[in-house]
Amino acid sequence: MRPALVFVHGIGGARDPLAECAAWLAALAVGARKTGHRGEPSPPSPNDLAEAAFAYYGDLFAARQPQGVAGTDPADAEELRNLLDELIEVRLELGPDPRERRILEHARAELRPPGRTGSAGELLRRVVNVCTTLLALPGLRRAGQWAGGRLMAGHLAQVTRYLARAEHDAAGLPLDRRIRERVLDRLDAARPAVVVAHSLGSVVAMEALHHHRGPVPLFVTLGSPIGMRAVVRPRLLPQPPAVPGCVARWLNFWDRDDIVVPRPRLEDDVLPNARGCLPVTDRIDSDGLWTHTATKYLAQASVAGPVMEAVRGAAESGSA
Repeated sequence: MRPALVFVHGIGGARDPLAECAAWLAALAVGARKTGHRGEPSPPSPNDLAEAAFAYYGDLFAARQPQGVAGTDPADAEELRNLLDELIEVRLELGPDPRERRILEHARAELRPPGRTGSAGELLRRVVNVCTTLLALPGLRRAGQWAGGRLMAGHLAQVTRYLARAEHDAAGLPLDRRIRERVLDRLDAARPAVVVAHSLGSVVAMEALHHHRGPVPLFVTLGSPIGMRAVVRPRLLPQPPAVPGCVARWLNFWDRDDIVVPRPRLEDDVLPNARGCLPVTDRIDSDGLWTHTATKYLAQASVAGPVMEAVRGAAESGSA
């Protein structure tokens, strides 16, 4: 039985799971070719070694989209404001260039105007305005990832909606559990799985893997918000956050230009599992405009190399 290579996506709109899986595999193959994988001029395709699966849950977010943002619940708007606040503050700590600093400082002033509280609706409008301001950042403006502040706010709100542990379905299951089940459905305790998770998907996958009993020789997180100490880390399950017991190795990658990753060093924010595994964080530098995409990360040799090695090792162990 071939090992599994499981991809878990992050925030965003609707997507075609089969097309996304093919795109992630193609990017991984590009990165693998850059490694000179095991000295071979033409490394094997990921499809040759593992059974790839894409854990898709975007449709579950589409069930509730009032106003195209986060709904009218005051807690939604407040948590989204806290998330943006942390993104802005940590970005300022990184020492941006003067133009980026001006945009960030303007967004911060919009987010928390002195002496104003207002209704949930007003706060929601303020959040959308802040997102519109942030879209003037050079990388976000040129990339065209979001058509406007409302869409950006709606996608970022997926993080807070997942962590709210609410939005129960007819069977009483909250949104976060239904999302985790999509990941667990792609895993099989009888065979090893290499799990690659991006953005919010890293939160989903980490929590899901605490319920998985099969071996995970490698867990890879890309552009992860797990280290956000105001919004994400205190709400992770279980508490205190720890590496899932099934994980043998965890590699975490971040790009300095990825605005969605304010605190990249996950080893500072999670406890080791019983085998002593902790995340190991490495920085990459992507070219191009928009760095917060899984394919940008996977096309890097430093990311694809370990993934291919883990998949190949699991395949060889299974055939021995």
